[in-house]
Amino acid sequence: MTGRQAKEPDLGVLAAQVLFSVQRELFTMLAEQGFDDIQPRAGAVLAHLRSDGIRASELARTSGQHKQVIGTLIDDLERLGYVERKPDPADRRAKLVHPTERGLLQMEAAASNMRTIEERHAKALGRQEYNAFKAALRQVAALQYEVEHGGQGGAVTQPGRGPTHPR
Repeated sequence: MTGRQAKEPDLGVLAAQVLFSVQRELFTMLAEQGFDDIQPRAGAVLAHLRSDGIRASELARTSGQHKQVIGTLIDDLERLGYVERKPDPADRRAKLVHPTERGLLQMEAAASNMRTIEERHAKALGRQEYNAFKAALRQVAALQYEVEHGGQGGAVTQPGRGPTHPR
């Protein structure tokens, strides 16, 4: 074993472990609830979808995915009956991605399942420690977002969160 292998996992490794594990659990639960036709990659759209609709460009920004990837995912989800494109009343040239009835049901199921997963972790760590963990994780995400998007300092708009003040 080298010295490098003996070190604690870094932020990227830990974040990936948590992401992939939570994602597997969530999508397994969703499949058991009748949403077995979606893949975890669809989470880039589904996790940021709003009941009143959202532009594909905003989905790309909030998910951190390329517009082309989001476009392909929207196409797939539209074919499966989870979303539909409708004209944006604020701009006739633009389209909004809206959840269908099935999409709304999936969103409700996913939110409920995530509450279950989070509640399990809060119980294991203790509510106060879990809340502190999430607050620190939000701050790390905001700092990382700031670095990735120009490090302009002050308030930043973090995907899905609105303005945050990391310092």
